[in-house]
Amino acid sequence: MDKLYARGSVLLGILFLIIAAYYWMTPAGNLPHFMPGYVANGTVAHFKHGLASLILAFGLFIFAWFKSAPASLAH
Repeated sequence: MDKLYARGSVLLGILFLIIAAYYWMTPAGNLPHFMPGYVANGTVAHFKHGLASLILAFGLFIFAWFKSAPASLAH
């Protein structure tokens, strides 16, 4: 079960890395309406939203690292 959590965490971490890059490269007016930070006709990229996504990605990668440890080292 721990390996499943590790794999899921890695996949979510990759997703959040992609989201972070998308926030940094896309102006606020071009974001999809469902994403936080959308502003109609906005021209500024959301650095803080991208940074939050990056921190979440690293947190998920760290979680996966600890979950993927051998059972003899985990206890």
